[in-house]
Amino acid sequence: MEIKVRNAIISVSDKTGLTELGKGLQGLGVRIYSTGGTAKSLEESGIPVIKISDYTGFPEILDGRVKSLHPKIHGGILAVRDNEKHLAQLKEGGIIQFDLVAINLYPFEKVIKKRGVSVEEAVENIDIGGPSMLRSSAKNYRFVCVLSDPADYQGVLEELGTKGGVSFATRKRLAMKVFEQTSYYDGLIASYFHAAVAENQPTYPETISMYFRKKQDLRYGENPHQSGAFYTSRSIDVMGVSTAKQLHGKELSFNNILDIESAFEIVKEFSRPACALIKHTNPCGAAVASTLRAAFLDAWDSDPLSAFGGIIGFNEVVDPGTAEEIGKAGFVECVVAPGYDDKALAILTEKKNVRILETGRISKDEAYDYDMKRVIGGLIIQERDLRDFTGEDLKAVTERNASEEELESLLFAWKIAKHVKSNAIVIAKGTKTVGIGAGQMSRVDATFVAVTKSKGRAKGAVLASDAFFPKADAVELAASAGITAIIQPGGSMGDEEAIKVCNKAGMTMLFTGYRHFRH
Repeated sequence: MEIKVRNAIISVSDKTGLTELGKGLQGLGVRIYSTGGTAKSLEESGIPVIKISDYTGFPEILDGRVKSLHPKIHGGILAVRDNEKHLAQLKEGGIIQFDLVAINLYPFEKVIKKRGVSVEEAVENIDIGGPSMLRSSAKNYRFVCVLSDPADYQGVLEELGTKGGVSFATRKRLAMKVFEQTSYYDGLIASYFHAAVAENQPTYPETISMYFRKKQDLRYGENPHQSGAFYTSRSIDVMGVSTAKQLHGKELSFNNILDIESAFEIVKEFSRPACALIKHTNPCGAAVASTLRAAFLDAWDSDPLSAFGGIIGFNEVVDPGTAEEIGKAGFVECVVAPGYDDKALAILTEKKNVRILETGRISKDEAYDYDMKRVIGGLIIQERDLRDFTGEDLKAVTERNASEEELESLLFAWKIAKHVKSNAIVIAKGTKTVGIGAGQMSRVDATFVAVTKSKGRAKGAVLASDAFFPKADAVELAASAGITAIIQPGGSMGDEEAIKVCNKAGMTMLFTGYRHFRH
């Protein structure tokens, strides 16, 4: 069933396409009712407008807070057109039937993203009448066409011009869009006030609603037979894969997104030039050096076999020298960095399929966000593991304390361990990894993998364990491989035995008092 449009309400904050919509409706003989700035814009374009305040007989009040909240507006939108009682009440009240409503909302999302925005300014940009009219129109989609997005204006005008009305299928689709948008809008407001109340402290409300916009369809999900899409929250100002711009390469897949995040979250840990190489969300190599090129070469040297076909993350603008080394290294899936020198980008884009993402400058002043993980039928959330450590936070429990060089290396390895799936063991020499054991079912197995990966380079290196050693077996293995110092949380019933092994081997062991499980 198509509906003809005789009367329309237009009241928009975003004036995109407004003149075209107004002229299109005018050309079809539609009477346009409007408010405030929208009415002024239409009139300036030579489009006749009936002021809503003239129609209702009630002026806009409270500095525009109340404009459209009136029975003559909502009655004309919500009336069921095949209900005789409704039609009689419209006639009795002198209420016009509105067939098309074009509304978009105050820019709450845009306003709250401004630096230094006050709560008062945010509150004034909470739309009341707009969502009410949108929801009324969407609820009555059997008889009303609702436009909440300028992208839909032309399509509806074409339907009106060719068919003389708007189809039921179109009205239903546009109504669905309204409910998505108003839900998202309300979610933004709730999230804003939740963050204001939390004041960067974890609070867990009784109910959680998730409000994200689709950024893009994915090439596929975890496997090619699974489809996928990527959604982001624009209200959370956190630099990373969600805000990154793809400059080159094939479409991203589900796995690409997770691996890119893993790479970038590691390099964000460091102020000096850093590189992380990721396979299946685990680092196969990571390094900090005096230059980005040196960091890349050190990271790649950690495990070249695993690094092939992986994701590369940097924390600085990629220069031509680094780009040339990436080209020599072989096949890589993705590169993510704050930016790229023009020559570096030209070098990297010579490879047709490599995905290149630009995040923009890394900011240490990130908005507060939760770490969330889905389970079937549920969601678990926690605060992010953002705790940083210095030498003053560590407790030496062995006869020998760490040297300055060992301490620097231990703190580096400890930061990397935070980003490795448990059970996690990281062996480092200086500020480069030489062996990583990830996701093993026992800590001694993780140590064995890391030592094996090091290919003899564990001698004279340090080791980080994301959680305590339940037994001394992994520490004995580390000692036999030539490890000189270990950093771990401590707190195990086997601590004393582990400390004895260290003292016997002349090793240092430092306790952090905190663990870094990552599931």
